[in-house]
Amino acid sequence: MSVKSPDQELRFTRSGQAPVFGVMAAIFASVAITLLASAIYRAENPQVPHPLWALPPLALAILSARTALRLTRHAYLIFTPLGIEIFPFFRPAKGMQLMVWQEIHEAEVSPDLTCLTLHRNAEKTSGIHLSLKPIRPDRRVLLAKAITGRLSPPQPVS
Repeated sequence: MSVKSPDQELRFTRSGQAPVFGVMAAIFASVAITLLASAIYRAENPQVPHPLWALPPLALAILSARTALRLTRHAYLIFTPLGIEIFPFFRPAKGMQLMVWQEIHEAEVSPDLTCLTLHRNAEKTSGIHLSLKPIRPDRRVLLAKAITGRLSPPQPVS
């Protein structure tokens, strides 16, 4: 799917979660390499694990690396001219939620930049509460500026 006007949208990915999966991939890969390297000494010491024991950590390393790559590539929040697209972690294409700008009465970003609350009415009884922890901390500042800038009333030109 191609984006019709990528210059008019802001994408925020789950790149804040990716380093955890990258470290896990490195650990699992090093365990797999260690098990394979120890197989050299299997003839001298039969208690050394069989080289096939390296397959489970290798599979986990590949899965962790793919997850880290997916987290850095695929969007979590997209600000478009139409509204905010919110993508869940599992089945993002099926569970994507769009909140158009006209629906959003007010947006609040917590002082520590870890939560975003989008209110649908003035009483603040309906809306969406989103965690910003999956987004890198330096990108959270940009997200807060973008949401407050978009929802603030236009300033008169003098």
